[in-house]
Amino acid sequence: MKYAIIAAGEGSRLSQEGITVSKPMVRLGGIPLIERLQRVFRANGASGICVVCNATQQDTIAFMEQEGNTDGLTEFITRQTPSSMHSFYELSPLLADEPFVLTTVDTIFRETEFSRYVAEFERLIATGEADGLMGVTDYIDDEKPLYVGIDETTGQITAFLDSDPQPHYISAGIYGLTPRALHTLDDCIRRGESRMRNYQRALLRDGLRLKAFRFSKVLDIDHASDIRKAEEFLNDNG
Repeated sequence: MKYAIIAAGEGSRLSQEGITVSKPMVRLGGIPLIERLQRVFRANGASGICVVCNATQQDTIAFMEQEGNTDGLTEFITRQTPSSMHSFYELSPLLADEPFVLTTVDTIFRETEFSRYVAEFERLIATGEADGLMGVTDYIDDEKPLYVGIDETTGQITAFLDSDPQPHYISAGIYGLTPRALHTLDDCIRRGESRMRNYQRALLRDGLRLKAFRFSKVLDIDHASDIRKAEEFLNDNG
């Protein structure tokens, strides 16, 4: 299984709040965000790690060139893209040959839960039960969350919503997908779509079977205050 990291955002809110490094190089426990994800992915059987970084972020580029591919697993490209979905599209040629897990560079989760998520995704692929496994959480700390409707009996995702269903879950920004999902991505780009939530809705419209995996808590690093919050969360995780 491959893993993919979107690290092409500008991180403008962090820089406005005094953070002097690009978002992928923000450190939690002394480790850059991008390196943390690479370590987690390697520990979960990565056959390859595909990364797209912002072409203007020289500190991230230098790290990736010097330290980011010491084991030869990582394919690294630089782009300036208008959205995360466009960054995903730039990575898509590298993901067309096997199932993959995609996330953004600032997604913070419990590693034990992530390992269970990967095992469940591999099981679903092997049995043919689903075309994707999407991370969800009932922890909401997002300015514009994407709510997820779930059949509580089957775990099947029924809808992606802007309003809050009950019981409520939101997208955790962790996407396990098969290459079939890339056809939907191509169609979204051709239609001029630019938001990942619309892509997820399009997956359902195209008939892909998506299941939900519940994470207890997932954080993003959008503000300087989120760095301390994320470190406390990871410390609580042991």
